[in-house]
Amino acid sequence: MVASSRGFTTQLDLKLSTLSISYGLAPSKRKRMCFPRDPLTLLSRIRCCCSDPVVPVRRATGSGKSNEKGEDWRFDSKKSPLRVRVQASSAMPFASAQSRVPSKQEKFYSRCTPRNSGPQSRDTPPKRDTGIANEKDWGISLLNESVNESGTNEDGSTWYQESGEDLGENGYRCRWTRMGGKSHDGSSEWKETWWEKSNWSGYKELGVEKSGRNAEGDSWWETWQEVLHQDEWSNLARIERSAQKQAKSGSENAGWYEKWWEKYDAKGWTEKGAHKYGRLNEQSWWEKWGEHYDGSGSVLKWTDKWAETELGTKWGDKWEEKFFGGIGSRQGETWHVSPSDERWSRKWGEEHFGNGKVHKYGKSTTGESWDIVVDEETYYESEPHYGWADVVGDSSQLLSIQPRERPPGVYPPVDFGASTRQGDDQSDKPPTSKS
Repeated sequence: MVASSRGFTTQLDLKLSTLSISYGLAPSKRKRMCFPRDPLTLLSRIRCCCSDPVVPVRRATGSGKSNEKGEDWRFDSKKSPLRVRVQASSAMPFASAQSRVPSKQEKFYSRCTPRNSGPQSRDTPPKRDTGIANEKDWGISLLNESVNESGTNEDGSTWYQESGEDLGENGYRCRWTRMGGKSHDGSSEWKETWWEKSNWSGYKELGVEKSGRNAEGDSWWETWQEVLHQDEWSNLARIERSAQKQAKSGSENAGWYEKWWEKYDAKGWTEKGAHKYGRLNEQSWWEKWGEHYDGSGSVLKWTDKWAETELGTKWGDKWEEKFFGGIGSRQGETWHVSPSDERWSRKWGEEHFGNGKVHKYGKSTTGESWDIVVDEETYYESEPHYGWADVVGDSSQLLSIQPRERPPGVYPPVDFGASTRQGDDQSDKPPTSKS
């Protein structure tokens, strides 16, 4: 749905995505499990048939890619107790980002009110697994003067727009613009806020928050931030970007939430991660992943995924890799729990010695085991595919924020508080899945 000060339009977008597992020894036959990729695509029926113990399979898909990429979750077709039959018979009325036909809103504009009589909403529901947008994608344009205006359109919908500036200690300044609108009966609504903040310590921030709801009760919310500041311990410049997104259905027990973050400093230290959750009627799923680069060649990556149904079936997969100077390790586990509490798991590991030799080992609860040394090339990424130089190049609007003029003899206070390098609640270690 695209919500506007002048009208509201609804479009459909049906998509499915698959999650994949790599590494380990795999049986020959597999069955693909599909999950809804578009958060706002809601399928009405998911039927689960349970029989024999499941044997999930982890299949090598090629390393070296960021954890941001999707993976496939596959299960042995003979041994899986969870056969999923998905039928798309209804969908939540959220907007597709790439519609090929003119929207009702565009048709409305051509017939009725002029386009420049009020703020035009760009508010659409966020998309799942799209990460953190660059600042140019938001098109933030703050007004240089205070504004407080509102109006009513010919169809009875209303709109408003406000802008201003807040000042505080240590040269704090926040310039902001708020806008929004409602349909004539109040059943649909959109809001959007832009801001930029700065102070005399060199802190700069650019941000957006937007939300909306439609007449069917579907709602969504999204926030995005980009921050420049000086690290208290290293005195290095740091840029941090983050995004939170969520959407909920007004008619079904369905919705999703995602939290993404990226942190960079001028010497190449980088941290990236995401926490995700989704629910579609009787199924729920979670995913967490992280990447940590110290700027000197050491890297840690990890992923933890799990899902469950109201019938009591649970399954998941997790892995971790650590490398430095060509030497390191990988390890992981795939697991499954049936409604009767029958448990299956396969654990695996790799030791890379840096000399072309790799020790591979593993075992499962069904009696599988292996312990071998093979000749194999070691491959991993010691640097992020998107790093400090990239984020600086994509943050021109953040870097161009002008702080208030500082009077002569006035200096920003120095804070020697006990802050940590991570700086917030994102964990530096892989979480434990619900196995």
